[in-house]
Amino acid sequence: MIVKHQNFDQLIDNVYQTHSALQENVKRAINQNLTIRNWLVGYYIVEYEQYGEDRAKYGDKLIEAISKSIKGKGLKGFSPMALRTCRTFYKTYPKIQQTLSVIFQNQDIKLLSNSSIEIQQTASVELAENLELSPEMLLSRLSYSHFIELIRFDDPLERLFYEVETIKNNWSVRELERAINTALYVRTGLSKNKEAIISKFKNQKPAQSIDVIRDPYFLEFLGLEERSEYSESELEQAILDHLQKFLIELGTGFCFEARQKRITFDNTHYRIDLVFYHRILKSHILIDLKIGKFDHADVGQMNVYLNYYKENEMSDSDNPPIGLILCGSKGEALAKYATSGMDNQLFVSKYLVQLPDKKVLENFIREEIGE
Repeated sequence: MIVKHQNFDQLIDNVYQTHSALQENVKRAINQNLTIRNWLVGYYIVEYEQYGEDRAKYGDKLIEAISKSIKGKGLKGFSPMALRTCRTFYKTYPKIQQTLSVIFQNQDIKLLSNSSIEIQQTASVELAENLELSPEMLLSRLSYSHFIELIRFDDPLERLFYEVETIKNNWSVRELERAINTALYVRTGLSKNKEAIISKFKNQKPAQSIDVIRDPYFLEFLGLEERSEYSESELEQAILDHLQKFLIELGTGFCFEARQKRITFDNTHYRIDLVFYHRILKSHILIDLKIGKFDHADVGQMNVYLNYYKENEMSDSDNPPIGLILCGSKGEALAKYATSGMDNQLFVSKYLVQLPDKKVLENFIREEIGE
């Protein structure tokens, strides 16, 4: 169809509307393919756990072995935690298979069998047929990030409530998360005026397409790099620039590994400012920078990072990771080493020798803030 531009404003409006519509199509297509891929990953894992000829070889270390092998092929986003989420996603939504055979008619993607589908069907059959949303609607209207929130629920009716309200009100993932965290399902059930409760969540500003496309799951799926510009301020960014060079120039074994390293728990993303590998200590060094004063919550956050690395990033020959919290304020500076889980006193002594003196780091922070 040929569109005639009556005036300049209409020309601009046509360009804008065309761009927005097609960008929305791209977003929807990528979201659907990402969701299908992760469902299939979960499907393959469950099938292998039940019928794999050599499954006994891996035992309860199967997920870790899969993650390591896939990472060796250069793919991102397949940490042990992510793979377990895929498995849970498949088990929670086995009915998605109903629509995949149509989608994959002309593609070289195969479902292995129907056996595990029959085994895992219990969550769906607890609801009457007319109380279920079709797989087509779920795939077309919900992103994978939505599904991660929804698989929290063991109760199919509660999960259905949030599915329906999310689609009906076009909730973003954060709006769905807020509804769940404020127990909207329970409050609605207890209230006489149910519409009044739900209406408070309506008319929210929908997520912008560009925000969705920047989602880390999107970027991993497309093989794109995440930008490192996630610091709290330009000052932090400048200090991290210098700190990275400073530690390497100390010549004590620091090997730079990652910046703004993303780790994900329960659909929430966290970023570790700098990650090094210390070739002498054979440990990861995790560095978190806080411009403000040191707070006890900083230790708790670092402890989360350390536990994640111990479970997901350590190899058999590695020593436990070390956390370094650098805090600065106008009048004081603090360097704090986190040594959670280090029982070996010989190793503790060794890392104290190999790591920079705390006074050196404090002086570094003071100088950076002063400049």
